[in-house]
Amino acid sequence: MKIARLGPAGHEIPVVYVSAWAGSEEVYDASSITADIDGAFLAADGISRLRSALAAGALPILPGAASLRIGAPLARPNNLICIGMNYAAHAAESGSAPPETPVVFLKPSNTVAGPYDDAPIPPGSRKYDWEVELGIVIGAEASYLNTPADAMAAVAGYLVANDLSEREYQLPGAAGQWTKGKSLPKSTPLGPWLVPADEVDPDNLRLRSWVNREERQDSNTADLIFDVATVVHHVSQYMLLEPGDVILTGTPEGVALSGRFPYLQEGDVVDLAIAGLGRQRQTYVRTPAAQATAPAADPVRRAEAAAGPSNGA
Repeated sequence: MKIARLGPAGHEIPVVYVSAWAGSEEVYDASSITADIDGAFLAADGISRLRSALAAGALPILPGAASLRIGAPLARPNNLICIGMNYAAHAAESGSAPPETPVVFLKPSNTVAGPYDDAPIPPGSRKYDWEVELGIVIGAEASYLNTPADAMAAVAGYLVANDLSEREYQLPGAAGQWTKGKSLPKSTPLGPWLVPADEVDPDNLRLRSWVNREERQDSNTADLIFDVATVVHHVSQYMLLEPGDVILTGTPEGVALSGRFPYLQEGDVVDLAIAGLGRQRQTYVRTPAAQATAPAADPVRRAEAAAGPSNGA
């Protein structure tokens, strides 16, 4: 089961994708169960209610689903919590030693965008960078958890995330600050789906990225320095985790910060994929100073994204 939100930005409806015959999928309208996919839905055992409704044949098929924009699978999260340098090779390419304790920072929740929406490059940006990451969706309140094993009960599911970062704003130098480099409009595309936790092995997921169909990142969550359980447990010692929060677990090596690749430019197309969690595609557009957002990608672009890079995912 894959949970998603379809429709224009700000007017998405909740849906469920379910495998059908010959590899096809049916898309069911879940609006009779919930008005949206958010923290309240997750806290009220919403995933189980969706499964029961599907089993009972109570959800109608959504006509024309393939023509609708795919939004982020979770309505604006309460918190976006990020783990930095959580792959040893990425820490090395960033010029840092692997951390001995998780590096934690926050992104504003208003940076969330759909997985196929056009991505605006900030005005004046010279070092805009991609980061494919596994996202953890919190489904139950958690604070001061006793052990990492306890943490898994708080996880509702997983999704694909792109933690876009402006390195010149982020890193030490002329006013370099992490918050500035991580807070830009539409800099956190999520989705396309939220996959329930009991259908995912988060410790063995291949994650990849491409820029203009050239591979940039190819790693596995088995290479995480701090695994999902450790991350959730650790963060719970410092803040109250609530249903609808999203934790981004860090990116592997292969970003532009490494010096091996150019930073993103207008017209570039970035694909990101995590096994079993789907793929994203963003086209990068230059943002005039007076323009805060960019238009969503059209259905043709989304159809191209579904085919993915020629070398697969």
